[in-house]
Amino acid sequence: MEELKQRGQKREGRHRDTWDPFQLNPIGAEKEKKQVCFRILQNLVAVLVGLAVLVSGVVSKGSLLVLTTLAGPKSLRDEVEQQFYGLLLMCVLVTPNLLMFLKALWKCVFKSYVAPNPRTLGIVCGIEALVALGTAMLVLIVMPNLDILTNLCIPGGICIFSAVLQIAFRLQTRRWMILYPICSLILVVSGYFLLGIDYYVREKTYIKHFSDRLENVDDYMTYVYVGIAIFASLLVSLNWWENPFQASTNIQEMLSELDTFRDTAYVFTSFIRIVVTLAVYFLYFFVIANNQFEWDAYTKASQATQEIALGLFFLQAFCSAACHWFGVVACKIHAMKFGFALPVSLIGPATLILGMILFVTQSAQFNPSPEIAAIIKGNITNDFWPFCYELKSLSDVNTTPVVMLEISYSICKTSLNNPYEMWPFSMLALEGVCMWLALVSCTYYIWKIKVQRIERTSLLFVRRLYESAFIDISMLLNTKMKVIRTANRESNNDAELENCVIYLCATMWHETYDEMLKILTSMFRLDRYRGDPKEEHKDCFDFECHIYVDDAFMIEKDSGTKFVNTYVEDLIHVVMEVYRVFTNKEPDEVSIIETPYGGRLVFVMPEGNMLYVHLKDKQLIRNKKRWSQIMYLYYLLGWKGYNVKNPQKITRQNNPCRASLVSLDSETYLLPGLDNDSKRRHISDDNTYIMALDGDTDFHPKALILLVDRLRMYDNVGAACGRIHPTGMGPMVWYQKFEYAVGHWLQKTAEHVFGSVLCSPGCFSLFRGSALMDDNVLKRYTTKATRASEYVQYDQGEDRWLCTLLLQQGWRVEYNAASDAYTNSPQEFKEFYNQRRRWGPSTLANTLDLLHSGKETVKRNTSISMLYILYQIFTVASSILGPASVTLMIAGAFQFVFGVSGTLSIIIAVIPPVFYMLICFLAKPNLQITIAAILSVIYAFLMTASFFAIIGDMVIQGTFITPTGLFLVSGAILYMVTAVLHPQECTLIIYGLMYFICIPSGYLLLTIYSLVNMHIVSWGTRESTKGKEQKKQVGVVCNRDCRMCCWDVKIQVTQETENLLLQQMQQAVNPTAAAAAKAEPEEPATLSAAPEHSSVEISRHVQEKNMENKKDQSKENLNKDNKERDSESERSSSSSSEKKMDTFNDDTDYEDTDYDDDDDDEDYDYNTVEPKEVVPESAWVEPVKREFLKKLTYANLKRNLQEQIRYTLRNKNQEDLCEELVLILTDTLNDELKDKVGPEDVLTETQLEELQYALNEAARRIVKTNRIETGSQRVERRVKRGIERTLVAPQVEKLSEDEQDFWEKLLERYLKPIQDDKAHLEEVTRELKSLRNKAVFLYFIINVLWVVATFFLQAIGGDVLSIEIPKYYPNKTLAPEPLRVEPLSLMFLLSFAVLLVVQFLAMLYHRVYTLIHVVSYRSSEKNYKEKDEEDEEDALILGNIIPSSLVITGDDLLNGDSFIPS
Repeated sequence: MEELKQRGQKREGRHRDTWDPFQLNPIGAEKEKKQVCFRILQNLVAVLVGLAVLVSGVVSKGSLLVLTTLAGPKSLRDEVEQQFYGLLLMCVLVTPNLLMFLKALWKCVFKSYVAPNPRTLGIVCGIEALVALGTAMLVLIVMPNLDILTNLCIPGGICIFSAVLQIAFRLQTRRWMILYPICSLILVVSGYFLLGIDYYVREKTYIKHFSDRLENVDDYMTYVYVGIAIFASLLVSLNWWENPFQASTNIQEMLSELDTFRDTAYVFTSFIRIVVTLAVYFLYFFVIANNQFEWDAYTKASQATQEIALGLFFLQAFCSAACHWFGVVACKIHAMKFGFALPVSLIGPATLILGMILFVTQSAQFNPSPEIAAIIKGNITNDFWPFCYELKSLSDVNTTPVVMLEISYSICKTSLNNPYEMWPFSMLALEGVCMWLALVSCTYYIWKIKVQRIERTSLLFVRRLYESAFIDISMLLNTKMKVIRTANRESNNDAELENCVIYLCATMWHETYDEMLKILTSMFRLDRYRGDPKEEHKDCFDFECHIYVDDAFMIEKDSGTKFVNTYVEDLIHVVMEVYRVFTNKEPDEVSIIETPYGGRLVFVMPEGNMLYVHLKDKQLIRNKKRWSQIMYLYYLLGWKGYNVKNPQKITRQNNPCRASLVSLDSETYLLPGLDNDSKRRHISDDNTYIMALDGDTDFHPKALILLVDRLRMYDNVGAACGRIHPTGMGPMVWYQKFEYAVGHWLQKTAEHVFGSVLCSPGCFSLFRGSALMDDNVLKRYTTKATRASEYVQYDQGEDRWLCTLLLQQGWRVEYNAASDAYTNSPQEFKEFYNQRRRWGPSTLANTLDLLHSGKETVKRNTSISMLYILYQIFTVASSILGPASVTLMIAGAFQFVFGVSGTLSIIIAVIPPVFYMLICFLAKPNLQITIAAILSVIYAFLMTASFFAIIGDMVIQGTFITPTGLFLVSGAILYMVTAVLHPQECTLIIYGLMYFICIPSGYLLLTIYSLVNMHIVSWGTRESTKGKEQKKQVGVVCNRDCRMCCWDVKIQVTQETENLLLQQMQQAVNPTAAAAAKAEPEEPATLSAAPEHSSVEISRHVQEKNMENKKDQSKENLNKDNKERDSESERSSSSSSEKKMDTFNDDTDYEDTDYDDDDDDEDYDYNTVEPKEVVPESAWVEPVKREFLKKLTYANLKRNLQEQIRYTLRNKNQEDLCEELVLILTDTLNDELKDKVGPEDVLTETQLEELQYALNEAARRIVKTNRIETGSQRVERRVKRGIERTLVAPQVEKLSEDEQDFWEKLLERYLKPIQDDKAHLEEVTRELKSLRNKAVFLYFIINVLWVVATFFLQAIGGDVLSIEIPKYYPNKTLAPEPLRVEPLSLMFLLSFAVLLVVQFLAMLYHRVYTLIHVVSYRSSEKNYKEKDEEDEEDALILGNIIPSSLVITGDDLLNGDSFIPS
């Protein structure tokens, strides 16, 4: 309801100024807000991940402790069982090393191998061998001989080496923080000391005699094991030596070198660790241990022992990997404190608490025997002693679980079993507390780490390998002390991400008004998201919007004059409408520029970002999308990049028409030449991105930011695409919705996971500048198609070809499922077929090109392996066999529905496609599409009948375990599960039935149509002659053709003749007013440059005379004010005399001086006025300019002025002053214009100057009256700039000489319109038809062979060549007759099923990481809360935060003409 009221109030305000207050409000134009459901999801995911880390860590640690207890010689198990448990304990240590070995070997073999440095590799291998030795000694030798509580405490001392290095390298950001590692070191030493005291107390108390009664153990061996435990802990602590060294400046060269061959190093180090672990195991148990190893122990172990041992092993291995993975996830979703640090730190205490709860529960349920009860009546006060005393006898009772028994028995070996005193147990408790506090204090930095939105695992952790034996300790010590974010930047010092610049480039080709509305709304939405200074967000990027309009001009039939066509007119109206929706006013600054390729319109968007509309004339430049892409790539990457790298070579252009205004934080600065091009000086090509868009794409800022994240995270990602949603209504759109869904859900995710995405669609894709500028990419992309295959590959699917070039150069293309974009899809059958006629052959050509260069691509591209090449070969083969497969499916439908025999059904199914192929060769395309539509309807009915027939057959058979039944049911389940995993898109499963019945049309008829019409290289969609047919009449009021007998009379009344007639009528009606009008100099009707020289002189004379009049008036006002201002007038007059006349010089003083700024507006030296340079205009400029002049009508000026003042003072906490200014300035405007001009009349230049002067005077008086304590001069300047922007007229400008020269050379070199002679065109057509015939023949032969093979297998009979499959009913009873399936059919079904399963698994993997990315984005997205107002400084810092940042102050801005950025 509040929304309705707000819209109503805005409409009421507009209605006061015009009788047409109604406006369009595009969907998505409303302001974005943080959605509550996503906040809940973010917190819920963080809690769940934290719990998963804690639970999996506790299970991992607990299962390891149980295994060490069961494998110990002091356990209650026999020797055979102990050896079996010891073997699996060794496997626990080997498993993570084996996994890392296989992963690293895979990368070295199938991706990239880098030869290691022998010296560095030797050092690393030596350290890893020592770590493996210490781990094996501690876990395999020491821990089985100690009790379970001691084993839980001892590993805490592993942090000792890290603490020592932290102290030595002084890695703390503050001096006092060195207390953390010092305390950690002291606590570790204290823990070891308490460990020795604890065992000494055990020896001197009854615990020793209790143990001797149960086992025969030498006294000195206990101390030996304690000593070995301390020594082994020191060796294990070497494992994370890299972390302190990486955080310091020591051996950085060696560490950087190690990063280059990390995978190769892991192959060697993992293998060495496996070998050392096995060596220690066999050496100890075969040579040193008292109980010698028996080879047949594994066969002697009971089944219960095997189940317990294997269960503990798999549980420990799985939970260790899960704990590590969930810990990584917690870091990536910004849950470092409560999802990672806290649960990991609590794993040890939680395991201890869980074990003690189990022990206490078991002892509470124990009923002592009479003998023990009699002993208890004596002096024994320990309640646990009776339970521990009789545990030996309980080992033979089957009612007690083995694991619980061994845990309790191991705890009873501690001081907790002292019959008289409990204080000795405090030694062990203090030891555990010391070790735990030592670990927490050593890893204090984890609580302070801040990571960017989506972080690479290698930047979060030092090593990829985790230690399954010490999962919690390894995760804490493995976390990098300083997470490097960008070059020379660290997350610990709160530095922001390196800035980037994004060029949004949309190509338009005959878009409708509604389609243009979508893309413009998206751009303005991004402008509002990025530029609002009142709201906070952490996304560091600057952007420009460029729209390239193909076929933007038309020729008037009679005069041959060039004008913009109706598509451009619609685009202009859309820009103004969207601008009005977002700001409730007209565009402030508009420039019209003639260019060698046609024209350019430049807009300043509400938040200061730039919008360029490039109008392409097909007579001057090549049209179509690929050439538009080449045009903007060379302009943005080539030309602008050259300017950035060579600023001294570019002559600065002094614009004679108007100063360059850049709006930043509601300020309008006079910064000639300083915009994104200057900021780009500090931004590398790697951080320069090109956003390719279509003219009808609709997206939100989130979608773009998520794609930017992908390119920021991985340097080898050259492009990233999002999830494309087709929009529209009708059956064809329904079919495409499910087709797009399946393609993105399964196919694109599989490409992303297993290798690289092959096609990043041009309607919504982000490209890295350095990738496009790479060798053999952009240069080859400019190749003009001359051969038949090039026409198909280059021009029919330009986006796929560009991605192919990127992949062949080693770049990776990724897919982000959370980046949603919406684009219009073909709604008509004909348009859909013509679109796919282009896509089909182009897809096949580019895929075959990639497969042809497979070996070279695998060598260059680390994301593509030979297995991925084989996967693509399989998918290509499946698509080639698609027509035959669909034909056989239709034959099966005939078999099911009509009961036709197998061979006859194949013959019947083959007839329609053969008939249609002949039609395509003989008939015209329109007739082909008509026949395809008729056949599609027939096939749809047949598929529907087949669907129900299959269901009926399963009912009759009493089982769905048939080839067709399994295929249908499994496919339906798979797609339904996939849809459920995409909750925002799950409703698309409804269109699955439409997709199913249209399979013959999409995979059979469409394939035939695409192949047979491959020689047609026209676009096929959006073809229109609208711009050619319409005739443009400029300034024509009446245009009539009259025929009388043999006379043809053309009557045309122009605007000039109409004005002359009106003047004559006024003279006749009111001669006095006419005489008075003659006495005044005549003013120009519009602000456009006059075509005749005499009119220019008259206009200049009028302007000078008006300025002289205004000068006299201003001096009178100044004389009045001088009486009130004493000495301030002297300073102001002296300063103003030094100024040069410029339209905007009153805004160049940016310093807060002792005098008021109003003097700058009043004391101009009007004698130094220089005439404006007249820019020659083409005929198309005037009508375009007239459209933008509508902002200077009386009605629009009122609204624009009000909104401009509110916008200018929107974040200055001066609401009262703002509203007063709005009221007074509106009254001033009404007083100046009321009864002088009509609501729809455009103000003349003189009227604008007088109005600006009056508004400035009124604003100055209001600001002075309010007596603002601080910043009054700044507020006054802001208001004046707002008034100035409101009254600025659209300017006709010209390009600089350098840019003019660039465009002329670019057109000559790459973009000159193609004019092939007739002979060449005939040759190309002949080659295309030849290529068509070859492709059709190849397709035909392959599919015919497949169908013929199936036909003969059917003809021979199922008894001769068939595979028998047992048939089961739903009640699991076996049917008497088995199912018989042809080998080819079964092979095809199995292959298709394997492909679907592989894609489904890839989708699951991709879904998880998409969820991680979305949650991390939601935790760091823009905060839509207003930030606190802070005092702003006059200085403006451009570029990145680097030591040599460019700072522009008021002194620099005073001399804007002489300022050249260095």
